[in-house]
Amino acid sequence: MKAKGYVHKYGDNIDTDVIIPARYLNTANHKELASHCMEDIDKDFVNKVQKGDIIVGGDNFGCGSSREHAPIAIKESGISCVIASSFARIFYRNSINIGLAILECEEASKKIEDKDEIEVDFDGGIIKNITKNETYKSEPFPEFIKNIINSNGLLNSIKSKS
Repeated sequence: MKAKGYVHKYGDNIDTDVIIPARYLNTANHKELASHCMEDIDKDFVNKVQKGDIIVGGDNFGCGSSREHAPIAIKESGISCVIASSFARIFYRNSINIGLAILECEEASKKIEDKDEIEVDFDGGIIKNITKNETYKSEPFPEFIKNIINSNGLLNSIKSKS
């Protein structure tokens, strides 16, 4: 499993209300949610994000409410992976459950800058910053998480085993 794209960089404590503002939670339509992703912190995000791009955040990414709408909006916007120093626990689990790849890597979080081009090898836990010619190491995904992400979410993973 690999991802390659350009970085959209954010700081510490990016909460779910910033990822998808509560005023848009009256829909379950994934495309509608994605059209408002990050708009309260980065009004131009939806216009500049490209399929495969990567979000890099700081500490406690995804804090706040436990809604699944936040990782759904990120994934549906075209983001292939989120890298942060740390994630709020429920955001981490919700992300895996919907098939959004997320990695914790403090070094990458600190050194990667907005608009850097990076490549992520999930099997080895290797993050390559193509722009800066640097490499960072995170924990690779265990097999069961790779299966969930490759299946596009936990429910699809369970269905494929039955």
